[in-house]
Amino acid sequence: MSSSTASSSATAIPSPFSFAPSQYWDGNDGSWSSFMVRVGTPPQDFRVFPSTFGQETLIPVPEGCTEDDPANCGSLRGVMPFQGDVSTGFQTNASTTWSDIGIYTTDLETQIGINANGMYGFDTVGLQVENSGGTEQTHQVVAGIADKSFMYGIMGLGPRPSNFSVLSDPQPSFLTSLRNNNTIPSKSYAYTAGASYRYSKVLGSLTLGGYDSSRLSSNGTIFPFASDDSKPLQVGVTQITARNTLLGSATLYSTGYFSLIDSTIPHIWMPVAACDNFATNFGLNYDNQTDLYLINDTMHSKLTNLNPEIIFKLSPQTTDGGESVNIVLPYAAFALQASYPYYQNSTRYFPIRRAANDSQYILGRTFLQEAYLIADYERANFTIAQAAFANPMPAEKLVSILPPGVKATNSTGGGGVVTRPDAVLSRNVIIGIAVGVVAGAALVLFIFATAFYIRRRRRQRIAAALPLLPSSETSSPQPPNFSPPAEVDARPKLELPSDSEAALNELPTGGEKY
Repeated sequence: MSSSTASSSATAIPSPFSFAPSQYWDGNDGSWSSFMVRVGTPPQDFRVFPSTFGQETLIPVPEGCTEDDPANCGSLRGVMPFQGDVSTGFQTNASTTWSDIGIYTTDLETQIGINANGMYGFDTVGLQVENSGGTEQTHQVVAGIADKSFMYGIMGLGPRPSNFSVLSDPQPSFLTSLRNNNTIPSKSYAYTAGASYRYSKVLGSLTLGGYDSSRLSSNGTIFPFASDDSKPLQVGVTQITARNTLLGSATLYSTGYFSLIDSTIPHIWMPVAACDNFATNFGLNYDNQTDLYLINDTMHSKLTNLNPEIIFKLSPQTTDGGESVNIVLPYAAFALQASYPYYQNSTRYFPIRRAANDSQYILGRTFLQEAYLIADYERANFTIAQAAFANPMPAEKLVSILPPGVKATNSTGGGGVVTRPDAVLSRNVIIGIAVGVVAGAALVLFIFATAFYIRRRRRQRIAAALPLLPSSETSSPQPPNFSPPAEVDARPKLELPSDSEAALNELPTGGEKY
């Protein structure tokens, strides 16, 4: 890769890190390729899902498993055995490196009605199991979560710092720590969720500081970051169409809207009218108790034979006419099963959700089964491409995303000098991740990236005694009822953000309990 300030000599920088998937397929809302993180000293292992929205590490705690839960509650939440015994969650008293911050509410998924409390602290966080080649960082923000709205742990991929009222300085994210410690070449990552329905199950792929050119097709499109620095990965959904449905070809929605790419959750949140059209064309039934769309065995059999495809047309804006990319998802990507605590028995459902307002529009993990995302926080843009599949899958080909001002090199010398594989990408993908632009444009993007970190979003400390323990008033678990929250922010526009001061959280009023 080249840059506007490229020098004649190569710059020694680290290689990207390939975060190997766990080999497990997890989830109570589908079958998802999980990743293993280890937290604490000695390390406690958890199977988690990457979050393209968050920036912190969230892991289950024992308080999330009560006498009303199944005996294997810990395992159902991705908790691995610890020191030879079954574990139900992160044991802070067993970690010699744990440092408590306090009980705070998370700011993750509040727009869709999730308001979970977390026991926050600092601890060592590592990727993959111990002695497997995974990197680790000390003094990382960790939140223990009992709330089953986050059934599994979450590994935040974003660079935004965390702010707490009891601390004077913003705390760096895991991605930022990797960059600051020269572990990866830039604040960037690439992710695709994997697909359990492809061939003999294709695992997810997550690269920090670069991307894997073997996992994407050649039809990517660049998107600028949105002005809201808490939700930069927004795309314009200009049209949703389908072919081979129960009613043949169909336009499921044609009014453009902005949607957040957020792998924290599995579902695709969209306008109610779009959901209605999905229900008509795919024979879905709406469950008022869980807010999920169910599909019976008869309809599933018909659709399996028809093998419909759903096409999302994405653009940097909400209207046609400019650059765009079509992401095609087969019916199998939507044929998921929900289990405890949604339902006592596995129940087939379609992962679409009714949005109450435009702040809830989300393209979740379902979408990223067939899409490849490359996020470059140092240039404030991201690329979306169709994910590539083959049988067998090819060996990974890692390509570094270099920081601004660093010249690409094909040198194979040691000392951390980048070696770039011979990978041919589309023009749009190259634009989305490279620096091959004129000096003036590079300077503008650098200013954009700098401004990105100035503005901070406030996390509120709980102001009263809000226990993390889930309610156990009934003897048998009930499926959650996700009531839509009141309307909040209007749809953000894709424009440069303005500067503002970082905001610390309010001091607690006292009386908080965990």
